[in-house]
Amino acid sequence: THIPFSKLGKQFKLPQTAVLAIRAPEQIPYLYTESYQWYPSFSPLGDLLTNPNPSPALTLLSAVLDHLTSPQECAWPLDRIHLFGFAQGGSVALEFGLRVWREREKERKKEEENKEARSEETAKERSTPTLTPSSLGSIISISGPLLSYPTVPNPPGPSPTPILVVYRPPPSDPSLSTSDLTAIKKAYSNVREVKMPVKTQGTAMPSSREEWEGIMRFWSERLSRRQVEGVYEVLSGMSGR
Repeated sequence: THIPFSKLGKQFKLPQTAVLAIRAPEQIPYLYTESYQWYPSFSPLGDLLTNPNPSPALTLLSAVLDHLTSPQECAWPLDRIHLFGFAQGGSVALEFGLRVWREREKERKKEEENKEARSEETAKERSTPTLTPSSLGSIISISGPLLSYPTVPNPPGPSPTPILVVYRPPPSDPSLSTSDLTAIKKAYSNVREVKMPVKTQGTAMPSSREEWEGIMRFWSERLSRRQVEGVYEVLSGMSGR
């Protein structure tokens, strides 16, 4: 469920950051413990689905994002929203990041065309249009590949959303193959990898401080921080003169 990820988010203690843990939309049948999935991975007969459909999950995330970014609701800037997902959650995050990029780029292009079409607009306004960001702040996927090989129309081209792909090499399960990584790097122009040690038993999630280090470093470079009045940043290694 979403509860362990909510607890994990609180344990991170990320400065000036709100954490929202979202439960996957579909309950897994026939399990004794309450469990949910972002999309079905198996048929009713137990066969692995080769082309799973994440559409319901993407629709859910779109509704959440609209609420967070709507000026009438939370008014959260798109480029200050960061996604973190494990396995299915990571796959959905990557698929959703592409959807957001393509949809927002269409809106951005239309917005720019409308600005240029206004006869009363000044030359200065045309040269520096105020446009909303088109991509999310970042996405971290742990052992979650894209569900389909991406087609990247140009424009808009690959998404500039910064991506961190964290995984354990095979025979760890889940893992990512070379083709999985190639697909992600085709869809996104800014991809970083963190390869953890092989683990054939237990969870594929990071399980030590060393394994979390790359994730925390990535966030430290990406998370926005507001300047608080009366608080100044002290840089190490600076001369006291």
